[in-house]
Amino acid sequence: MDRRTFIHAALANLGAFALGDRFSYAAPTLPAVSPHDKAILKPDFLSAQSGTPREIRLIAEPTPVEIPGRGVFEKWLYNGQYPGPEIRAREGERLRLKVTNRLPQGTTVHWHGIPLPNPMDGVPDVTQPPIGTGETFVYEFDVALPGTYMYHSHFGLQPDRGLVGPLIIEEKTPHVAYDREHTLILTDFLSGAPVPLGASISGSPNAMRMQSAPYMVLLINGRPPEAPAVFDVKMGERARIRLINPSGVTIYRLAIGGHLLTVTHTDGRPVEPVRVDALHIAPGERYDVVVDATNPGAWPIVAQPDNDLPPARAILRYAGSNDFTPPGEALPDGLTRGRMLQLGDLRGLDIPTIRKPVRTFKLALSGGMNGPGNNMGQVWMMNNQVYPNAASLEVHQGEPVRLRFINQTAMPHPIHMHGHFFRVANVVKDTVIVWANLDHVDLDFVPNNPGAWFLHCHNLYHMEAGMARLIRYE
Repeated sequence: MDRRTFIHAALANLGAFALGDRFSYAAPTLPAVSPHDKAILKPDFLSAQSGTPREIRLIAEPTPVEIPGRGVFEKWLYNGQYPGPEIRAREGERLRLKVTNRLPQGTTVHWHGIPLPNPMDGVPDVTQPPIGTGETFVYEFDVALPGTYMYHSHFGLQPDRGLVGPLIIEEKTPHVAYDREHTLILTDFLSGAPVPLGASISGSPNAMRMQSAPYMVLLINGRPPEAPAVFDVKMGERARIRLINPSGVTIYRLAIGGHLLTVTHTDGRPVEPVRVDALHIAPGERYDVVVDATNPGAWPIVAQPDNDLPPARAILRYAGSNDFTPPGEALPDGLTRGRMLQLGDLRGLDIPTIRKPVRTFKLALSGGMNGPGNNMGQVWMMNNQVYPNAASLEVHQGEPVRLRFINQTAMPHPIHMHGHFFRVANVVKDTVIVWANLDHVDLDFVPNNPGAWFLHCHNLYHMEAGMARLIRYE
């Protein structure tokens, strides 16, 4: 078997495990597989695989943060950093994460994208009680599936206070070659505390209601366009860049001047490499791209938002170049006339064949200002129901399910499923954009991780205004 065939076969087995296609956590036996596959695909993967856990401490507390050229702002941060510290582990390790709450209200941490035991998922009043002020909660789980993930508070609007960070699980055998690696984190930055959309800014019933969160600036790795983050490369290298979007609401179009993006992963899952000029990345999504460093100089990395704010900017800079910064307002050609990545361009390397769905749930996305029962603000709904007063989606373990989302609004909605990957088109993901004005998307998955799992729009304010459901099974 050649290397390419081996990789495809191994990743296909891994994807079947993630989606639950032939494998079940409770299955008494497994088909014959290689020793490597057995380590990853075994039914009791939720138990320790690697001896001593990698122990990490996170402290959530109010902390001043300086945005260069903008000022100092009081935020709520993990370990005093914005974004939070990068957590790294190796495929197959066990993580023990001790989270201490020094905030004036409860909190939780959600480990976004990683299949893990339901009690570790970090959804308050669903998988755990909130961590009270002064308390510590220990999250512990194995990381069997490598990839680019993230972590963030799942308590109210706390992510918009600054409680977000990257989580990287390194694969033992990457399916693409690269020489160096960077992590690029996109955030929309509030100068003050978040205010629910539709709420009265001044507290007066007659005050102007907010139509969108009042973000001050868009940042890359915590830095504004006027003091940009710099990503260094050397001539001839292949640089792997992990793109992560934990923003509250902003969908970006991202490109790099003078360079194509070779997309190698989406939401941590490997894909057949595809070359594009630019890509969309919504809140909750992640993409890994490889950039071939063959065009010396200093080039703009630009993430153009779907709102009225100026783009987020960073610099790709070659070592030894006489150029230090690209022109201040330069836009990469990829944002104006290049090829934009489409969902249909992606071909997953770990995509299993899922049996015909046993049941289909049709979920209409609707809402906006002055929704039912809320004359003072926004309500966002699935099938005209507002979470938490919404019926759960009851499914059965091992029975394939299709979720069909139909967007009846004029806004896109990035839909995220906890605890599972799903198949959409020809790729495996955990977050996907359902575009505006009657766009529809089918998500197929096999329930293989029992519990109560959150399903929601990853626009933070739409989620808080009701666009969410629970998926339940035993």
